[in-house]
Amino acid sequence: MTPSIPFMSQVWRRIETAPKPIPEDSLWLRVLVQLLVIAGIVATDVAIEEPLNLWAIPVSILGATWSWFRRRHRNVPIKFCIAIGMLVALATFFGRLFGEMNDTRLALARLLIELQVLHSFDLPRRQDLGYSMVIGLILLGVAGTLSQTMAFAPVVLVFLALALPTLILDYRSRLGLGDIQFKPKKNSQKLENSVNFKFVGIIFLIVVSLGLMIFVALPRFPGYQLRTFPVSSPIAMPPGQFDGRQILNPGYVSSGNNNNNNSGGGGSGLNQETGAGTLNDTFYYGFNTKINQNLRGELKPQDVLRVRSQARGFWRVIAFDRYTGQGWEISRNDQTIPLKRSIWSYQFNLFPVMTKAKTQEVVQSYTVLQQLPSLIPAMDKPKEIYFPTEEIAVDPDGNLRSPLELREGMTYTVISQVPYRNRNQLQQASTNYPKNIKKYYLQVPAQIQEKVRKKTEEVLASVNQVAQNKKPLDSTYEKVLYLAQYLKQNPNYKLQKEPPFLRENEDLVEAFLFGYQDSPPGEKITGGYPDHFSTVLTMMLRSIGIPARLVAGFNPGEFNPFTGLYVVKNTDAFAMTEVYFPEYGWFAFNPIPGMDLIPPSVEEDQTFSALKVFWNWVAGWLPSPVANGLQAILGTIILGLLQGIRWFFSFFTEGWLGIFSGLIITTGVAFLGWLSWDIWKGWCYRRWLAKLPPEESLYQQLLQILASKGYPKHPTQTPLEYAFWLQPYHPVAEAEVIDELSQAYMGWRYGGKSVNVDQMQQLLMNLKKAQWKRLNYRGWSKLSRKLGIGNRK
Repeated sequence: MTPSIPFMSQVWRRIETAPKPIPEDSLWLRVLVQLLVIAGIVATDVAIEEPLNLWAIPVSILGATWSWFRRRHRNVPIKFCIAIGMLVALATFFGRLFGEMNDTRLALARLLIELQVLHSFDLPRRQDLGYSMVIGLILLGVAGTLSQTMAFAPVVLVFLALALPTLILDYRSRLGLGDIQFKPKKNSQKLENSVNFKFVGIIFLIVVSLGLMIFVALPRFPGYQLRTFPVSSPIAMPPGQFDGRQILNPGYVSSGNNNNNNSGGGGSGLNQETGAGTLNDTFYYGFNTKINQNLRGELKPQDVLRVRSQARGFWRVIAFDRYTGQGWEISRNDQTIPLKRSIWSYQFNLFPVMTKAKTQEVVQSYTVLQQLPSLIPAMDKPKEIYFPTEEIAVDPDGNLRSPLELREGMTYTVISQVPYRNRNQLQQASTNYPKNIKKYYLQVPAQIQEKVRKKTEEVLASVNQVAQNKKPLDSTYEKVLYLAQYLKQNPNYKLQKEPPFLRENEDLVEAFLFGYQDSPPGEKITGGYPDHFSTVLTMMLRSIGIPARLVAGFNPGEFNPFTGLYVVKNTDAFAMTEVYFPEYGWFAFNPIPGMDLIPPSVEEDQTFSALKVFWNWVAGWLPSPVANGLQAILGTIILGLLQGIRWFFSFFTEGWLGIFSGLIITTGVAFLGWLSWDIWKGWCYRRWLAKLPPEESLYQQLLQILASKGYPKHPTQTPLEYAFWLQPYHPVAEAEVIDELSQAYMGWRYGGKSVNVDQMQQLLMNLKKAQWKRLNYRGWSKLSRKLGIGNRK
């Protein structure tokens, strides 16, 4: 019924008279496109590890089914409803943006899924299916940026396995070949009505193999191109209750603070701050305002963090300045400074202490996998942090504190200005320490100070005999290195699986160096847990006037080259020593046996990290001599390539002469590359011809000659149809030769007739000569006309 309003009547009439869209009748194409969309939806949920969008799968299937049965109708009411639904989805999207201001990827993905669900109810044409294919691809790309585990990889393979036949069917639809048939009807051409799944499988394997090779060799350049970093949704906290002094550790509740909302973390109750005790098997004991190193036990491995970082590093958590004899504590805990961010941004500015050392900006994004204490891991010298709470706190030792425990699923980002460790600079650093440094970082208990100092000086005095080096250790840096190596390598100080408990008045450092009081009769046990080595090195340095402190954090963890993330476990937590160098700041040293003396930092190049991991895997299967030889050869080749690239780009920094030289070299290299490729193609073509029967080889040469002159054979043409099509474009003599060669080939190929190969070869040679003469004659005629020479009447 036509509407009574004149304007609407005209609009309705135009809609009714408009030509109907040409519907897409390929059922298999529609099914595969729908499966691609489902794969994209599943990919997003796998990436975020939450089933937020699974509802869209049955609804989109319902919409696609409706579209199949209504593909020949105009569906005007449905289109209006879809438009209204898209406006509602857009409004909902803008509402979500206020909760996810700093990372809109998930909000955009949900908007795209909602639009696709609405779009699935109106898919009459092939172009509409093409939009759905693109949406599925975009969803897969968004999921790739969100994914942090290998669970995303199978979805990529499924998507690729679906995409290849989908593209084939889409191309068939463009050519008008109709739908595929798995069982071709009688008298139907198999090539036109079915898909060669063996060929598709081969293409799939080739694409996957090439993709993996490119992925492995792809350089990982450090750098976030955008300044919008991943952060969780904002977490509201009661105002006025956070002063930053308290650290909440679910496994070690400080005395007097049993009601600090520590449930759900697997904690074992009250933290035993002094005396013998048992370690919590889930939470590292070192993340608190006060730690007790007279606890015994071990951690059960659990993944606690995923870190995406521009450089491999030590994820620093907390530092301690006061040694208590059997542990450590933070002496200036009451001087913690709360910081508040703007309500419009997640950014906190931290203003780290200036340093004379060269620095590099490193961006790290952390995702919490298990509940952690209210301390914020970060690389050294953080200058900005993007955190979901409205307040954080920082203490005098640079420890970052959260108002609540780090919850499972929380994400935050830190930008650190990490200093380079220049050994020459640190060797020349002065020993004129500021008063504030000497006041807090030279403290040694009086009862052990003299004994530890004498032991330390004895170790340093023996350096000439041990190293056979007459040059004394005259710099702080070299003394620290030697003492750390001494503790790592001295067989008297071993890592103890279960060292004896310390008695009430027994000092940890004294027991470690000279023996525990509870050692078995006739046996002196020295050494201790890994963290005990760092405590001992810190006190040995303090005893000879070198400021040092204990710092606890996480090792980098295991790098996954496929996700680009470091997976950190609770067992990666440990403590090491930081030493102060005037004007340069604090630098860490690790005296624990079996670990690197210098913790990883920005000095390590991660550009080809995936290739390095792949090579380590391959080298593990090869004999050592073969692996070493290949490594030396590949290293030389890669180094040569990098030096060549550096040399080439250096031209463009030398003014106009350098730019022209670079362009000339680029042109020469491009020409040599083209020439090499052309020679390679010719060699491959001749090798291919040599493998063919002589009759087939001669006919293929004929096709090549004609194609090079601009007359290629269409795949659907038979040899005789092709020869007939060529007649108007060639002289009679050449056309007869082409026809004779085609007839001979047809008789051999389909009639089983014998062919005089020598005669065919002679005809082909004559055709080549005729083509060459005709080409030269035409070229000379054109040149003559341009120059005004030649025969004139």
